[in-house]
Amino acid sequence: MSPFSSWVQLLSLLPLLLLPTALLLLPAARRLPPANPSAAASSPALPTLFPHGSTLKRPERNKLEEELSRARSAIRRAGASSPASRRNFSGVFPLPRVYRNPAAFYRSYVEMERRFKVYVYEEGEPPLVHEGPCKNIYTTEGRFIAEMEALPLAAAAASAAGGVRTADPRRAHAFFLPFSVAQLVRYVYRPLSYDHAPIRRFVSDYVAVVAAKHPFWNRSAGADHFMLSCHDWGPHASRAHPSLYGSAIRALCNANTSEGFRPRKDVSIPEINLVTGELPPMPPPPPPQSPNSTSTSSRPLLAFFAGGLHGPIRPILLHHWKNRDPDLAVYEYLPAGAGDYFSYMRRSRFCLCPSGYEVASPRVVEAIYSGCIPAIISEGYVLPFSDVLRWEEFSVTVAVADLPRLKEALAAVPKEEVRRLRAGVRAVRRHFVLNHPPERFDAFYMILHSVWLRRLNIKVTEF
Repeated sequence: MSPFSSWVQLLSLLPLLLLPTALLLLPAARRLPPANPSAAASSPALPTLFPHGSTLKRPERNKLEEELSRARSAIRRAGASSPASRRNFSGVFPLPRVYRNPAAFYRSYVEMERRFKVYVYEEGEPPLVHEGPCKNIYTTEGRFIAEMEALPLAAAAASAAGGVRTADPRRAHAFFLPFSVAQLVRYVYRPLSYDHAPIRRFVSDYVAVVAAKHPFWNRSAGADHFMLSCHDWGPHASRAHPSLYGSAIRALCNANTSEGFRPRKDVSIPEINLVTGELPPMPPPPPPQSPNSTSTSSRPLLAFFAGGLHGPIRPILLHHWKNRDPDLAVYEYLPAGAGDYFSYMRRSRFCLCPSGYEVASPRVVEAIYSGCIPAIISEGYVLPFSDVLRWEEFSVTVAVADLPRLKEALAAVPKEEVRRLRAGVRAVRRHFVLNHPPERFDAFYMILHSVWLRRLNIKVTEF
């Protein structure tokens, strides 16, 4: 049994510095229910069988929290500095306006590089754990797991920099559960059964194993742990365990508030579709263009969409605009001989990104790759990296109710605004690109940074 209890504070840390105010209106210090060893012992989901001597000593735990406290203070100072005294970020961020607070973001990112340590649980075997699909629409899930597994280990000293991943869980600020929901669907789910129980049972059992073998889950009720999934069923899989759903950080492509996604603790990640699995991703970036150009000659189409009738929004879009207007290239299937999908994107000013069965769509990232302004048509979708990015600086949002007047709305966007938005698209592109090995500010590290922000916003206190 653990020699001390623990509880988790949610801290009102960065509401004005990084995250949209509406996303982080947290109480100054709200306690989550403490882990209850006696109750957990009676539950197969939360056993508390701590190996002798494995519990992190209180001074060491406090040292980790003190590190995070120093990081919070540094970020606050950077974010609150006057515009005149802020560093010139042109060398790091060529277009600072696409960030909510570039000074706070840069300071937070540097603090993450300097301090953040993640422990990857070793329990489980491939193909269900420690690997995932590295091509198709679940690419983000597989690539993130693969890169986390491949990261060099940080030095053993608690204060040592030089890597995010640590082999010593006692030095970790966060803990990664490396199971793949996409692999569970492939290998555990029985096709056409519509029965999620085997998937949920595996997830529940996996959490039970790490909770039984290590003290860290029970110490925080999972609040400093995170899972990642790009499968539509990721949110459903997380419901297999109450603390995984209610306390842990869930990094999800399907970031739908109507399905329980909570931006204050969960992370929205981009859905990236690598058709062949090769890096760098296709399509290649569009040809360079003068940032002051307002010409539409290279992008004669006002908007483009091609896709199936999935979910409640696309049928409305296709009902009003399918094959209706040459300026609005809206198709269910591309006409034979009309060119490939990405050539349409590169010829369009706006790329329509309507939700399908789920809110996320790889079209958002494909539009950004193609230099096309994403037109988001969704309800309840928390956009990726909106904790630091100003999506209004490189995309537009179209309400479902406005679909009948879609052409009028898009055509009314002034040329100067189109130029500004396209410049924003070019500026954020690197944040949505996967690299091997990962590169600074790319999609992998942006996901980690979003996890870092959520970890900064809690405090694990032991007494």
